Amino acid sequence: MWKLVVLALALSACGTPDGRPVLISTPDPPPPDPAPPSLAAQLPAWQLNAPISRAVAAVSGRRLIIAGGLTPSGSSANQVWSLDPKSGVEVPLGALPVPVHDAGGVWRNGRLLVFGGGSTSSLAVVQAAGGRFGGVVGSLPQARSDLTAVTMGRQTYILGGYDGIRLSGDVLQTADGIHFSVVAHLRVPVRYAAAAGIGGKIFVFGGQGAAGGPVSAIQEIDPGRGAVAIVGHLPLRLAHASAFHLGNHLYVAGGRSGLAAQRRIWSFDPARKRVRLAGWLPIALSDMAAVTLGRSAYLIGGENWAPQPSVVELHPRSGEAAARVPDDFPFHGRLLIADRGNDRLLLVNRAKQVLWTYPSRGKAPPVGGFYFPDDAFFADHGTRIVVNQEANDTIVQIGFPSGRVLWSYGVPGVAGSAPGYLQEPDDAYLLRNGEVVVADIQNCRVLFIKPNHQIAGQIGTTGDCVHSPPSALASPNGDTPLADGNILISEINGSWISEYTPGGRLVWTTQLPISYPSDPQQIGPDRYLVCDYSRPGGLYEFNRSGRVLWSYHVTSGNGMLDHPSLSERLPNGFLMVNDDYRHRMVVINPVTKTIVWQYGHTGTPGTRPGYLNTPDGFDVVTANGATPTHPHTR
Repeated sequence: MWKLVVLALALSACGTPDGRPVLISTPDPPPPDPAPPSLAAQLPAWQLNAPISRAVAAVSGRRLIIAGGLTPSGSSANQVWSLDPKSGVEVPLGALPVPVHDAGGVWRNGRLLVFGGGSTSSLAVVQAAGGRFGGVVGSLPQARSDLTAVTMGRQTYILGGYDGIRLSGDVLQTADGIHFSVVAHLRVPVRYAAAAGIGGKIFVFGGQGAAGGPVSAIQEIDPGRGAVAIVGHLPLRLAHASAFHLGNHLYVAGGRSGLAAQRRIWSFDPARKRVRLAGWLPIALSDMAAVTLGRSAYLIGGENWAPQPSVVELHPRSGEAAARVPDDFPFHGRLLIADRGNDRLLLVNRAKQVLWTYPSRGKAPPVGGFYFPDDAFFADHGTRIVVNQEANDTIVQIGFPSGRVLWSYGVPGVAGSAPGYLQEPDDAYLLRNGEVVVADIQNCRVLFIKPNHQIAGQIGTTGDCVHSPPSALASPNGDTPLADGNILISEINGSWISEYTPGGRLVWTTQLPISYPSDPQQIGPDRYLVCDYSRPGGLYEFNRSGRVLWSYHVTSGNGMLDHPSLSERLPNGFLMVNDDYRHRMVVINPVTKTIVWQYGHTGTPGTRPGYLNTPDGFDVVTANGATPTHPHTR
């Protein structure tokens, strides 16, 4: 439509000879650039049966087909299974002939095709699984891992990747997984890129470039013309992200711009070549498999310093702006604090509001009192809390939020080693099989206790307090459950960290150059985090050979830690820490090595809101009851 703008001009200027006004027609301004729908992203109430990252996934009917990937131990997987995204039910479908991760995968002709990938090296193999005609079906023209596969129409395109020596810029086309042709060349060769197709074009987002770091380029591939162009840039350099399409927009989620995983979800308008913030993942993730099913997208598995058992569901939230959550927020969910010196449990949010207290009115303490709660962990999707009362020689399980005592073990205030007795129990976790694992410090053993109070197993010889694996432990104070069912044990005497099977077989052991190891955690395939419970204390990341990979050890000022007892890596990459004798909980940014959040007054114990007294344990629970810092428990 055209508007008529009447301009009254002076006759001596540019008016008509008869003095009539000049009529000038101008076009309407273009319509405003519509904002893409923001995305709602949520974690379902269930999780995957086992953590996995760098897997491939595709859609078959109303189910997701998933194959390969990387396990928490750092090995490539070969399992193939289907997943019902509504119920979380998993059904095994067999195995790949060759275990791989960082492969490309698409569903074609009733089967999942898996292209290349890595194992101990980059591979060229093309495999089929999850349907008819499984097995090795072909080979890529050359080895290629860290690639992406995109299907449009009858063709599948292989792009990006690494052959073990150099990046590959060739864009391959195949209709059957057997015959390949080169149809284009990337302007910026990359690996670990995110890619998705729409409208006959493929868009490649970021990736790791030839220099070894992430890039921000958005590359458009037109397979029909064999043309590739750089059509824009992401707001940050990004690799290990996932891309998918919903409606007429493409989205890029998670990834890594440095060491830490990201939570941002970006939208990309392929017509206007515009990038906007569209939402936030509930937890920071990289290396997820991404699929679209109906009006929802799903991100399967992924990494946050280690493979995760998470599935994120995303769907449009029309008419709403993307939530403006700060990227450096301290933690997601609610924080449970074992406030040992005050003989209580507190639940607080990141705004530092106290949401729940135990014991309190209507929440009576257990028989024998509630004394010296050393650690507290959520279980059963946030419906119960397992607490070890170290100086009270007992373990109790209480319902949440009711506070009702559900189970207990040990005799309050009576130390012993006979069945039914403990002496300074530490780190009690509820395992997936219903047993409780606990480090019984003074008895120099780790116990597995059945719900009927029978001892199901034991690591270490009762009362034999020396480091003599696998028969004896030197005062164990940590017993973290791992993804494969093994237990990570710390021993006070001698500063030993060891991994054992539940049956007591030693997997590995190493001695650390610190004073007092406390509560080690696995955060990567060969990367672990532990506290040095001393003054000034520290946090240390190390590998199985005992080499320190990273440390936080501030000797004075507000950043100094005084006997930190537990540190765990949060989904956003930050570290939550019990700073026991400075009477506070702190969150530390491991990149800047600064405290970014604190609950409690430094060096000042108290009972009023905002105060703590020797907080010695914690847990983080999300709104749906997930426990991201110990996902391998019940």
